[in-house]
Amino acid sequence: MWQWENATAGAVAGFATVASVHPLDVVRTRFQVYDGRSNLPTYKNTVNAILTIARMEGLRGLYAGFYPAVLGSTVSWGLYFFFYGRAKQRYSDYGKKNLTPSLHLASAAEAGALVCFCTNPVWLVKTRMQLQNPLHQAQPYSGLYDAFRTILREEGFAALYKGIVPGLMLVSHGAIQFTVYEELRKVIANSRYKGTRVDAQSSGELLNSVDYAVLGGSSKIAAMLLTYPFQVIRARLQQRPGNDGTPRYMDSFHVLKETARFEGIRGFYRGITPNLLKNVPAASITFVVYENVLKLLKLMTQKE
Repeated sequence: MWQWENATAGAVAGFATVASVHPLDVVRTRFQVYDGRSNLPTYKNTVNAILTIARMEGLRGLYAGFYPAVLGSTVSWGLYFFFYGRAKQRYSDYGKKNLTPSLHLASAAEAGALVCFCTNPVWLVKTRMQLQNPLHQAQPYSGLYDAFRTILREEGFAALYKGIVPGLMLVSHGAIQFTVYEELRKVIANSRYKGTRVDAQSSGELLNSVDYAVLGGSSKIAAMLLTYPFQVIRARLQQRPGNDGTPRYMDSFHVLKETARFEGIRGFYRGITPNLLKNVPAASITFVVYENVLKLLKLMTQKE
């Protein structure tokens, strides 16, 4: 019943998230692709990276890739909550039964896979624009449209789906996050209202913004620690090819082999600090905005 409201609430939440923490996303991406063997700038830590980018590239550097990030996040969250709501509704026989953790997991995985196919080109462009810096030898993309046009002209349509394999593996991130979120939400609601059996649907009516912030941040940490290496692999695959048109990494297995060989397990967790600093508060913001916008939309619809 609330499918379009879910999509709208998710889109608003996605925009609010990107607007608030984008500089940390730029830093995270640059740390992820730095393997010690490229001409990318080196940073000592997250604070040093922010200060260095600000000094060398200005505010524009800290917000590199902002437009594709806004587009990708807004569309992704909107589609995710829409597909997730549809899947939950279908798995619960249209509200006739409560969902089990496995069905929450299936709903989140289904939504994540569909969103991945829809938005991979946008995330590829975002990654490449975030990696543009004064040391880049290639002609930089002037904007979102120029990036798409240049990629299609120089590399073909298939290039827009580089990183799709680790991207699909990252579906497990959303599945883990939403499953943990839903189950923790029920636990908190049940503990607060002892003696009353609270399901996932009604628990949303009993919690406040602080609860949503804690739940969003906690579920994000759990998902992030388990799936972060896939983010590193995807970012490295999505780098722009060199001037001779040769990509730095050929496929996911090549990234896996080279990273393990030269950097060890640490290489798969490059950028984890700015990623935590970005995504834990971002997840809290996302779920606070989403739940409150959804409540508002429900109230408005009920009044009509």
